[in-house]
Amino acid sequence: MMRNQKTVTVLTVSIALFSAFATLIGILSNGGSGKFHYESIRGKAVEIYGSGIYRHMSAEVAIQGIAQDFVTFFIGIPLLLTALYFSRKGSFRSRFILTGITGYFFVTYLFYLVMGMYSALFLVYVILAGVSFFALSLNVISLRSENSAYLFDAKSSVKFPGWFLITNSVIIGLLWLQVVLPPLFDGSIYPDSLEHYTTLIVQGLDLSILLPLSFIAGYQLLKKSTIGYLIAPVYLVFLSLLMAALVAKITYMGLEGYHIIPAIFIIPVLNMMAVYAAISLLKKLEEPNPAQY
Repeated sequence: MMRNQKTVTVLTVSIALFSAFATLIGILSNGGSGKFHYESIRGKAVEIYGSGIYRHMSAEVAIQGIAQDFVTFFIGIPLLLTALYFSRKGSFRSRFILTGITGYFFVTYLFYLVMGMYSALFLVYVILAGVSFFALSLNVISLRSENSAYLFDAKSSVKFPGWFLITNSVIIGLLWLQVVLPPLFDGSIYPDSLEHYTTLIVQGLDLSILLPLSFIAGYQLLKKSTIGYLIAPVYLVFLSLLMAALVAKITYMGLEGYHIIPAIFIIPVLNMMAVYAAISLLKKLEEPNPAQY
């Protein structure tokens, strides 16, 4: 039986309820005067969305938030509750999936909390970031304490998921450095994508935490270490859902006339590879006899 099962259940259901509320507000709210231009502190003219809960966000970022809200509501929440249901039935595979999906909710609402312009949903984002963090932590601790990594068939090849995690970290890292480095080299300092925000939150957290974690998970999995078998499947599930959200964002941006090359070719391929890698790795997990737990 999952340790702290009742606590994890309460936290997970809370994530589902609060995120359903937040995403529906994001999708359905439409008050405001519409798009307008605003001059940032750096003297850059920025197009502001002007409608709904994201009215003070830039137009480009606001539509990405709406696109991700659709993915979270129609894919993320159902997967979260389904994984919770089967994990309570004793499925270790579902526990890895639940942990990865919880990681998606934590990262998503951490970004919303620290990047989104202040709105009526601030406390909702605070709750979601906090609750998902503790749910993620308890899930990881539970998997670690029960040595569930040893349930994987160590004789099976893990080259594809391992190398994919490493390659993914390098590719996305290079994409973000293409945003950050050119302005530093030409002396302009500030990338165009900074718009009216204080800093590059997504790129910063990716380059400092998420991409190194992907690299480490892949490297440790290739070594077939215990920590590799623990982190890699969780990260791959998280990445599969996050990449689905990125595909939705890019598609929405393209429909709105924004430049989406080369991302429109790279991200969907990475998404499919992440899903395949997650499935191939989780297939190597041998479900224990529930009576043992």
